[in-house]
Amino acid sequence: MRTRELTVDFCVIGGGLSGLCAAIAAARHGTKTVLMHDRPMLGGNASSEIRMCICGARGENVKETGILEELQLENLYRNPNLNYSLWDSVLYGKAMSEPNLVVLLNCSCIEAEMDGATIKSVTGWQGISETYYKVSAALFADCSGDSILAPLTGAEAVMGREARDEYGESLAHEDADDKTMGMSCILQLRDTGRPQKFIPPAWANKYPTEEELTNKNHSLATNFWWLELGGEEDCIHDTDAVRHELLKTALGIWDHMKNYGNHGVENYSLEWLGFLPGKRESRRYIGDYILTQNDIEAGGHFPDIVGFGGWTMDDHFPEGFRYKGGKRTNISTPTPSPYGIPYRCLYSHNIENLFFAGRNISVTHMAMSSTRVMGTCAVLGQAVGTAASIAAREKVSPRSIYENYIHELQELLMQDDCYLPWKKINVAPFVKEARITSNRHPADALFNGIDRVIGEEENAWICQKGDWAEIDFGRKIGISRLRLVFDSDLNDPKRMPHIWPLGEHMQALPERLVKGYTLSVRCNGVWTDVISETENYQRNVVHQMNLTADAVRLTVNESYGADEFRVFSLYMN
Repeated sequence: MRTRELTVDFCVIGGGLSGLCAAIAAARHGTKTVLMHDRPMLGGNASSEIRMCICGARGENVKETGILEELQLENLYRNPNLNYSLWDSVLYGKAMSEPNLVVLLNCSCIEAEMDGATIKSVTGWQGISETYYKVSAALFADCSGDSILAPLTGAEAVMGREARDEYGESLAHEDADDKTMGMSCILQLRDTGRPQKFIPPAWANKYPTEEELTNKNHSLATNFWWLELGGEEDCIHDTDAVRHELLKTALGIWDHMKNYGNHGVENYSLEWLGFLPGKRESRRYIGDYILTQNDIEAGGHFPDIVGFGGWTMDDHFPEGFRYKGGKRTNISTPTPSPYGIPYRCLYSHNIENLFFAGRNISVTHMAMSSTRVMGTCAVLGQAVGTAASIAAREKVSPRSIYENYIHELQELLMQDDCYLPWKKINVAPFVKEARITSNRHPADALFNGIDRVIGEEENAWICQKGDWAEIDFGRKIGISRLRLVFDSDLNDPKRMPHIWPLGEHMQALPERLVKGYTLSVRCNGVWTDVISETENYQRNVVHQMNLTADAVRLTVNESYGADEFRVFSLYMN
């Protein structure tokens, strides 16, 4: 067997959406990063081998942006037929295109070397190359979901449900236990337009009557999330045994739908069956702050807010599919949307150089039932990666970011299109002092520091094809970076499919998104076009430049179909 050694600034364990966003964010801010992931493709629960929906905050205009929105828009542009293998390639391509990022796939973290309370290195085993990878780094992030670095490093962690009186949570269970939410193997169905037989394997479960699936929504409208087991077992060490039970159950449900009674699926075939369970809960780290149900219900107005949630407190019963107590196998309690999540929940209380992001952050079981969804996990991953870039630059600990650099972290996140409720981007003084004109509708909102619709406030320049907005500085200024934020429809979830009815299935880019635009600058009375874009498909667009100008003009030339559309921001520094 061979061993390869890598030395970097930052090592991320786990390549689900949280780990992927953490690694990309750190790399883009100049941090030498390794991403170690134990699967052959990135994306975790959102990948082609699990296929859970990317859920997040609920309500109008509260969709998560930043790297997650960038990934999903890239997917719509390159993969309009929503093919899962191409979705995998979008995630892979984003990671592989970062020059500061090394990606180790099929590589399982198996060992950590410690120096007191500091992680010195981790070792992963890549079976397909029979190679051990030893990665030394100043900073680490555990985005593995199961928190593999907890048992390897001694980081404080918990698993299970707290008692109601431990944190005064009214929704918590009366007594503490070690039970969790379960895991699911997804079924996906396709209408072929003609009758299809299904012959189940002999080892599949049998459900010949409707009574055996009472209160189980086995209809074409479901993605079979309720096909859930494992919460009564050890959801880490018993995963493989639970996986086998899930497969027996899943095939038994499809056998019931096809062969027992009329379920409207005569022409449907089983397009895909997940052999890797999607997990909802396992170990949770202990950070400097533990987010609770009460914090969420109060709105999470933390001074160190670095992300937000808004999914319900969606507590699934440990029995899952076996639950017989009522019509649902979960209790879903509304939350404020958005609510804030503090930075102090994203680094270890007792290991000095350990971050974490994903479903394993420092929260109670009840709070985790909301923060665990992938949209929320992704923005927290981007927060961790950005924090790591500051910590690497300054050679400080994760805790020191809270103590000394939290405002810089928040500003960087907002500049990278991460929404932080109740906060505004700092606009450069020379922009605040400029005169703003346009040929249609006021354009002052381009510089108000808010990049989305909030309530009744558009926070945008409303424009049509051919419109322009001009910023006159009244003097020559140097411009090194120019950032545009367009409207990508934050009410469109941009999800991958869970079923394929008959016919063509494509998802287009949002009609209101600006496709073509021109940026022009004026110097010594002469206007010059410096950017002429005809194929934009992103919401957050950054142009690096080195020029001097006394005015800048943006002309919008084309959208993806809408007659009227929005531009949220035109920032310069």
